[in-house]
Amino acid sequence: MTNAIVLIQAGREHVAALGDVLADVEGVAEAYSVTGEWDYVAIVRVARQEELAEVVTGRLATLPGVVRTYTMVAFKAYSRHDLEQMFSIGA
Repeated sequence: MTNAIVLIQAGREHVAALGDVLADVEGVAEAYSVTGEWDYVAIVRVARQEELAEVVTGRLATLPGVVRTYTMVAFKAYSRHDLEQMFSIGA
Protein backbone atom coordinates (compact mmCIF):
# COMPACT_ATOMS: atom_id res chain seq x y z
CA MET A 1 0.00 0.00 0.00
CA THR A 2 1.30 3.45 -0.92
CA ASN A 3 0.02 6.50 0.93
CA ALA A 4 0.53 10.06 -0.24
CA ILE A 5 -0.48 13.52 0.90
CA VAL A 6 -1.36 15.83 -1.98
CA LEU A 7 -1.61 19.58 -1.42
CA ILE A 8 -3.94 21.24 -3.91
CA GLN A 9 -4.30 24.87 -4.91
CA ALA A 10 -7.63 25.72 -6.51
CA GLY A 11 -8.66 28.58 -8.74
CA ARG A 12 -10.64 31.19 -6.82
CA GLU A 13 -13.92 30.41 -8.58
CA HIS A 14 -13.53 26.66 -7.88
CA VAL A 15 -12.59 26.66 -4.20
CA ALA A 16 -16.11 26.16 -2.87
CA ALA A 17 -17.06 23.25 -5.14
CA LEU A 18 -13.79 21.36 -5.53
CA GLY A 19 -13.94 19.45 -2.22
CA ASP A 20 -16.84 17.22 -3.23
CA VAL A 21 -15.17 16.52 -6.57
CA LEU A 22 -11.88 15.57 -4.92
CA ALA A 23 -13.60 13.19 -2.51
CA ASP A 24 -15.11 11.30 -5.46
CA VAL A 25 -11.80 10.72 -7.28
CA GLU A 26 -10.80 7.05 -7.33
CA GLY A 27 -7.75 6.64 -5.12
CA VAL A 28 -8.55 9.58 -2.85
CA ALA A 29 -9.34 8.21 0.60
CA GLU A 30 -10.02 11.60 2.21
CA ALA A 31 -10.10 15.26 1.19
CA TYR A 32 -9.88 18.24 3.53
CA SER A 33 -10.29 21.96 2.96
CA VAL A 34 -7.48 23.78 4.76
CA THR A 35 -6.20 27.27 5.49
CA GLY A 36 -2.98 28.78 4.22
CA GLU A 37 -1.22 28.68 0.88
CA TRP A 38 -3.02 25.49 -0.16
CA ASP A 39 -6.79 25.06 -0.41
CA TYR A 40 -7.14 21.29 -0.04
CA VAL A 41 -5.27 18.26 1.22
CA ALA A 42 -6.08 14.91 -0.37
CA ILE A 43 -4.99 11.65 1.22
CA VAL A 44 -4.29 9.18 -1.56
CA ARG A 45 -4.07 5.44 -0.93
CA VAL A 46 -3.22 3.04 -3.74
CA ALA A 47 -2.25 -0.62 -3.78
CA ARG A 48 0.90 -0.12 -5.85
CA GLN A 49 3.25 2.86 -6.08
CA GLU A 50 2.89 2.86 -9.88
CA GLU A 51 -0.78 3.82 -9.46
CA LEU A 52 0.12 7.03 -7.65
CA ALA A 53 1.13 8.85 -10.83
CA GLU A 54 -2.20 8.02 -12.44
CA VAL A 55 -4.17 9.33 -9.47
CA VAL A 56 -2.18 12.54 -9.07
CA THR A 57 -1.28 13.52 -12.63
CA GLY A 58 -4.02 11.66 -14.48
CA ARG A 59 -6.97 12.45 -12.23
CA LEU A 60 -6.34 15.15 -9.63
CA ALA A 61 -4.15 17.56 -11.59
CA THR A 62 -6.50 17.51 -14.58
CA LEU A 63 -9.65 18.42 -12.65
CA PRO A 64 -11.20 21.75 -13.64
CA GLY A 65 -10.16 24.33 -11.07
CA VAL A 66 -6.94 22.64 -9.91
CA VAL A 67 -4.13 25.17 -10.36
CA ARG A 68 -1.25 23.13 -8.93
CA THR A 69 -0.46 20.16 -6.75
CA TYR A 70 2.38 19.16 -4.45
CA THR A 71 2.73 15.48 -3.56
CA MET A 72 4.47 13.94 -0.56
CA VAL A 73 4.79 10.16 -0.44
CA ALA A 74 4.52 8.75 3.08
CA PHE A 75 7.30 6.51 4.32
CA LYS A 76 5.52 5.18 7.39
CA ALA A 77 2.05 5.60 8.86
CA TYR A 78 1.58 6.11 12.58
CA SER A 79 -1.66 5.33 14.33
CA ARG A 80 -3.02 7.42 17.20
CA HIS A 81 -1.81 4.64 19.53
CA ASP A 82 1.75 4.86 18.14
CA LEU A 83 1.82 8.64 18.52
CA GLU A 84 0.56 8.50 22.11
CA GLN A 85 3.35 6.04 22.96
CA MET A 86 6.00 8.22 21.29
CA PHE A 87 5.02 11.34 23.22
CA SER A 88 4.06 9.88 26.58
CA ILE A 89 6.28 10.84 29.50
CA GLY A 90 7.03 8.16 32.06
CA ALA A 91 4.10 5.99 31.08
